Amino acid sequence: MFKHVLVPTDGSPLSGTAVTRSIAFAREIDARLTFFYSQPDFPMPIYGEGALIDPTTPEQFAQAAEQEAQRILDRAKAEAEAAGVSADTDSQVNETPYEAIIAAAGRHDCDLIFMASHGRRGIAGLLLGSETQRVLTHSKIPVLVYR
Repeated sequence: MFKHVLVPTDGSPLSGTAVTRSIAFAREIDARLTFFYSQPDFPMPIYGEGALIDPTTPEQFAQAAEQEAQRILDRAKAEAEAAGVSADTDSQVNETPYEAIIAAAGRHDCDLIFMASHGRRGIAGLLLGSETQRVLTHSKIPVLVYR
C-alpha cells in the first residue's frame, strides 16, 4: 500500500523513537524512507531596551543549522541502513516546519508521512501549537502519528 514514507525528525528523543518505529514499519511493509529535517531560519534581531545582542552572523547560523541537520539525518539514515531499509535524507530552511514537511513529501513523491507527536492536549496544545496537528490539517496525503 505505502511505498515511500517521509519521516520528519528534529533530533529530539521523541523524534528519535519515531525514527526507530518508522524503520520497523518500513521494513514490515517493504517501503523506503526519506528522513527530513526542517532547518530554522536566522531569527530576526530584536532591538530596543533589554534586547540581547547575539554576535552570530546569518552565515554562521546557517552553517551551524546545516551541520545539525546533517548530524541528525546521518544518524537516522545509518539506523535505517543497519536494519536493511532503503533511506534518503533531505533538509530545507523554512520558517514554518509544517509547510516544509508537506512540501518535502510532495517533492519526493511520498505516499505517507510518519511523524511523532507530543500528544499535548487542552490549553497546552492550544498555546504551544503542534507541527503534527498542522501537518494533519493541511496534508493531502495520509499521516501516521506515533506517540
